[in-house]
Amino acid sequence: MNTSEATAIANEGSDASRKAPLAAPARFPFFLRKTGADGGWQRGVALFEFILRLCGIAATLVAAITMGTTNETLPFFTEFFQFHANFADLPALTFFVVANAIAAGYLVLSLPFSLAIMVRPRAIGPRLLLFICDTVMVALTTAAASAAAAIVYLAHNGDAKANWIAICLRFDGFCQRISGAVVASFIAVVFFFVLVVMSALVMRKH
Repeated sequence: MNTSEATAIANEGSDASRKAPLAAPARFPFFLRKTGADGGWQRGVALFEFILRLCGIAATLVAAITMGTTNETLPFFTEFFQFHANFADLPALTFFVVANAIAAGYLVLSLPFSLAIMVRPRAIGPRLLLFICDTVMVALTTAAASAAAAIVYLAHNGDAKANWIAICLRFDGFCQRISGAVVASFIAVVFFFVLVVMSALVMRKH
């Protein structure tokens, strides 16, 4: 092969390389896109969020079960009345049980998504979905805990203007249980609030 033939072959190769289309960059679905170079600290945050969700499950279950099983009957009665206190007698406490049960169920269902974030800490979709749902749960549990707290306050202190007596002087066990349930629910509210703040900060870093 002489010099002119070698030069012609080289030119043909370069022309072919220029004409060859470039491979299109791989595109991932929105929910699997990565948004950052280093996901190590995000994986640590995801692990902490997973632990918070487990604690939230415990808190909401304790709140719902404690309130839902609250029932007290006084040992004395009259010919016409039997003194009985049950959470179902008050709509606010019924709402409290339902709301905390919903929150507990949501937290259980959110665990696989939380694990997905731990595996792919820079994925946007699962974190955004949990952020939205956590925000809804903050509102729901706060409303339920606040409504129940108002009932607990009236049970302990009554309302002289409305002629409502403080029933905790008689139904001591009932009041202790509903008070404990409200405390557990407010603890769950704190967990949800921390989850929302952490998710917002992580997405802001993206």
